[in-house]
Amino acid sequence: MGFLSVLFGNKNVEKVNGEELNHMIKNNKKLLILDVRSSGEFRNGHIPKSKNIPVQEITSKMNTLDLYKDSEVVVYCASGARSSSAANILAKNGFNKIHNLGGIGNYKGKLK
Repeated sequence: MGFLSVLFGNKNVEKVNGEELNHMIKNNKKLLILDVRSSGEFRNGHIPKSKNIPVQEITSKMNTLDLYKDSEVVVYCASGARSSSAANILAKNGFNKIHNLGGIGNYKGKLK
């Protein structure tokens, strides 16, 4: 783990790749896939069954996510920057099973 990861990383956030996400989708009925891109980006293509909450709205919509505090949550965006921010916000709000896919390009499946 690099110095910056140790300094700024969150122990409740784990990186996940496309294959791992596909496995999680098949085996976890209570999985939340959270797309933190803009609504326009979401409309142009997203991972099936994902919920769209832009990263800048996560804090104000935290009450809609409370149901998933003890569930596995996968966050993604376009490149990985917004998903990292979102993952850290979730971790600071008591979520403890957070997975960061990074960019949507890491998904190994058909977009909706």
